[in-house]
Amino acid sequence: MTSLTHVFGALLFVVLLTTVPLSASAQQGDRPPAVPVEPIGTIIEAFKTHNIVALSDADGNEQNHAFRLLLIRDPRFAATVNDVVIELGNARYQDLMDRYTRGEDVPYASLRRVWQDTTVPTAGNNYLMMQQLVEVVRALNASRPRERQLRILLGDPPIDWDQVHTGGEHRKWIEMRDTFPAALIQVEVLAKQRRALVLYGSMHFQRRNLFSNYDMENWQAQSIVSLLERSMPIKIFTIWQQSLEKLPVNVTSWPVPSLAIVRGTTLGASDFTLYYPPPASRFTVSDGKIVQIPREDWRSLRAEDQLDAVLYLGPSSAMTNRGSHEIPVALCSEPGFLDMQLKRIALSGVPQFEADRLREYCASVTAK
Repeated sequence: MTSLTHVFGALLFVVLLTTVPLSASAQQGDRPPAVPVEPIGTIIEAFKTHNIVALSDADGNEQNHAFRLLLIRDPRFAATVNDVVIELGNARYQDLMDRYTRGEDVPYASLRRVWQDTTVPTAGNNYLMMQQLVEVVRALNASRPRERQLRILLGDPPIDWDQVHTGGEHRKWIEMRDTFPAALIQVEVLAKQRRALVLYGSMHFQRRNLFSNYDMENWQAQSIVSLLERSMPIKIFTIWQQSLEKLPVNVTSWPVPSLAIVRGTTLGASDFTLYYPPPASRFTVSDGKIVQIPREDWRSLRAEDQLDAVLYLGPSSAMTNRGSHEIPVALCSEPGFLDMQLKRIALSGVPQFEADRLREYCASVTAK
């Protein structure tokens, strides 16, 4: 979830400066433009040379959600890939998820704890999208032999909210939101020589952390991708969903959906901040204290040094996103649910607007 990454990014992703500045515009030269290609076949082909392909999570975006379901349903996917690692899934319930995707009877009230009890207690938490994703995997597995069934790996740290009473106790779990899934992938995927599609917010795919001015000395600056690539002799194929309006490319003739490799192209030479809204501040640590880096000391980074490909699902004007209505209406009337969510939001330090929109949504649907 990128929303919470934004909130905690300035506090958790802070490090010393050591990188050399780059001038992305000066690197454009005579590079060729990026070429759009058919995305699903290209992603499946990438698994021939990469054990891990990382695809930007839907994060409420309906076009992204539809695309990832299309990808997973493709017969070539289950024939090639073993695991799907998801961000919005509390690892405490891994056994429950394994039983569900194998086709066993699991009550929905138990299943929803997978995404309801994550470290990120936002108002929506993409309840319905998560439900649809796991239902698709379960349906696909029903027609496949056990050894070729897809496994959903829950990447969120196994927080037990009953044992969390302070913001400091919650912060300990938040600090594991990259280290835990990286270790999970090492043990459950790479050590077993399996292949996995990783569905996470794209900022978890950074090779160099934008918030830390691209310095990676500090452990807090690490991402899932940087941790894995630094600890093992592997390269992860990372795909960021992009609208591309701000980038040097004419997409009016591009099919929807399309995928384009960025290395060696004008897209690859572009500054990374064109791909992601630049933060208002960047930070370092001095004598154990968080220090803001002056704007004139900000570094630049070519996009091709940060990501491998972009997924184009249409212009920003065509994108549709789900919000609080991701919560099933019945939950608003369920005794204790609203109070529980509001308590978790307050405890975690999530912006007040998350609590406000949850109250407003539940008030509107229960009044009908």
